[in-house]
Amino acid sequence: MQFSKMHGLGNDFMVVDAVTQNVFFSPELIRRLSDRHLGIGFDQLLIVEPPYDPDLDFHYRIFNADGSEVAQCGNGARCFARFVQLKGLTNKSDIRVSTQAGRMVLSVTPDDLVRVNMGEPNFEPQQVPFRANKAENLYLLRVAEQTVMFGAVSMGNPHCVIQVESTTTAQVELLGPVLESHERFPERVNVGFMEIINPEHIRLRVYERGAGETQACGSGACAAVACGIQQGILSQKVRVDLPGGSLHIAWKGVGQPLYMTGPATHVYDGFIHL
Repeated sequence: MQFSKMHGLGNDFMVVDAVTQNVFFSPELIRRLSDRHLGIGFDQLLIVEPPYDPDLDFHYRIFNADGSEVAQCGNGARCFARFVQLKGLTNKSDIRVSTQAGRMVLSVTPDDLVRVNMGEPNFEPQQVPFRANKAENLYLLRVAEQTVMFGAVSMGNPHCVIQVESTTTAQVELLGPVLESHERFPERVNVGFMEIINPEHIRLRVYERGAGETQACGSGACAAVACGIQQGILSQKVRVDLPGGSLHIAWKGVGQPLYMTGPATHVYDGFIHL
């Protein structure tokens, strides 16, 4: 089986073409391949499948390193777009794909950045999903012997976003796991720790469900900006600095799609006997 190793700001992926190859990945195989000592090593596995609808170009599937399938991955979407171009699967610059979360348009720019229409952020608790009586800008939870205040939003996958004084001192390893698996997030959750530098610039660390802290989380950057705009503390265009680099997020507000722009890097191609 042929594959490519790619990354979006250090959030790394094994990308597989299932259009021209017959492939099957069990959760056990994914866990084995994701091992950084015994396998290929990656945060997520991305699979390019033929479209289920003639109006689309591809179907996009995402698996975490623990073998669980998820509906969305923003950094992965950028790598997906670059991959299908590099492998000659399409010559389009605007690529229409379906995911478990819905449809997306991935646009490769002339300077080889990828702009992703991430759809409209959804703050309804049942859509995140998050167990709450009604939608609020901020929620409180008692975890790890402290009260944590956060916003909750779906970007096609669940996110909670905590504002912190500094990402350097943020309790990512303490709060990340307990919030990720908290009973009020029935599908688990990605946990973002956001430091606001000014209304147009934030720093962010993300503890991803099924993967732990990663170098960058595209949907997490989108979620942080969406929560900040909803709370009235961020502008409509925001630079997000993650450990692996920067993304640019733009959202005009309710009723409008959110856009993420950033790089996608091809590292190497490989072949593995399964």
